[in-house]
Amino acid sequence: MTTHDLYLDDMTVGQRFESRGYTFTESDIIDFALRFDPQPFHIDVEAAKATQYGGLIASGFHTLAIAFRVLYQTGFLIGGNLGAPGIDELRWVRPVRPGDTLRTVAEVKEIIPSTSKPDRGILKLGVQAVNQRSEAAMTATFVIMVKRRRG
Repeated sequence: MTTHDLYLDDMTVGQRFESRGYTFTESDIIDFALRFDPQPFHIDVEAAKATQYGGLIASGFHTLAIAFRVLYQTGFLIGGNLGAPGIDELRWVRPVRPGDTLRTVAEVKEIIPSTSKPDRGILKLGVQAVNQRSEAAMTATFVIMVKRRRG
């Protein structure tokens, strides 16, 4: 079984998945923010120096999008993924700056087979986007609907 073949029944509490890294560039940060979160500390290098952050930082939404992308690229969500009803307890705990490399570490926290739809269930993942110094930049609980092999 490859990680692309994982369904709810294949998951176990405590199981961990870790992505490869993604390095944020200044232009990545500015381009994303110009389209989706145009606050001065995300789009203007000089203006960002005068903020509490002391320099340019990535939008939290950019951090979330990249954290999900690199986690999805591990392959474990591909086979059984039915989408997500939400994200719980999302926190941006450390700024992401140009040159930072984030990887996503996810741990299965809870597996909840559906009582009304036996072909699926809910997977709750504790997720951290961590930088090159293994410091958490973002934490969240991803709530994902996942197919079952049996049901």
